Amino acid sequence: MEQQQVQLLTTTFEGHAQQTENGVEYWLARDLQHLLGYGKWDNFQSVISKAKTACEVSGHGISDHFADVGKMIELGKGGQREIDDVMLTRYACYLIAQNGDSRKQEIAFAQTYFAMQTRKAELIEQRLLEAERVQARQKLSATEKELSNLIYEQTGGNENFALIRSKGDTALYGRNTKSMKAQWQVPDSRPLADFAPTIILKAKDFATEITIHNARTKNMQRETEISSEHVTNNSAVRQTLLDRGIRPEHLPAAEDVKKVERRLASAEKKSLKNPDRLDIEENDDE
Repeated sequence: MEQQQVQLLTTTFEGHAQQTENGVEYWLARDLQHLLGYGKWDNFQSVISKAKTACEVSGHGISDHFADVGKMIELGKGGQREIDDVMLTRYACYLIAQNGDSRKQEIAFAQTYFAMQTRKAELIEQRLLEAERVQARQKLSATEKELSNLIYEQTGGNENFALIRSKGDTALYGRNTKSMKAQWQVPDSRPLADFAPTIILKAKDFATEITIHNARTKNMQRETEISSEHVTNNSAVRQTLLDRGIRPEHLPAAEDVKKVERRLASAEKKSLKNPDRLDIEENDDE
């Protein structure tokens, strides 16, 4: 099927969407019947019946996605007659396409279309999660820089900041930085946090923010005092994670955050060049 035809069919399908007074999106089965290449209503009703069965088997309520309605049609000489119709959610349309005759070009398109939409949603969710992790890493870097500056301002030196941070890691993971780097196969030259999952990045950031707050409000003047505070806060955050069934040292390493940053930047650049593309690149790595 040519790209131009795909775009036309997509526009036609989306153009038939309607909304209830509450803003719920729906399609009418009589409209969908013709969009999917069915000439006879009786034949299309059998497809709807199969779709309802699939809906029920999947654990969804049929009435939540298929609502029987009546529709008035014009007859000759100004007369009218009510005919049966069905209000369909997008999920119902998907089920109908899956249970339709795939030999029909329209059904083949619909099956491909919904598969693409599902995959696109999955990829968008993946991109959002990746962006959240990148932002968490950037936030932690900024918070740690703030702590380093605070230590310098209040103690007159911050040459031991890397050691303070390492002690915080040990308190949070229950293992020292070197041990965690070996476990996660992190290069010696790279920060452990670049391979930490989002929840750990946010946990470290929270502990560091508490250290900054207490060091500032209590006017801590000695590096050892701030270091002890940082260990205490990381230990407290670790206990919170343990209480919720999360052992930081048992979590798998996440993908190198620098690699994720490059992929997100590349995807954004491509989307700006091709805003009307139906697909999203799954792998933009070099």
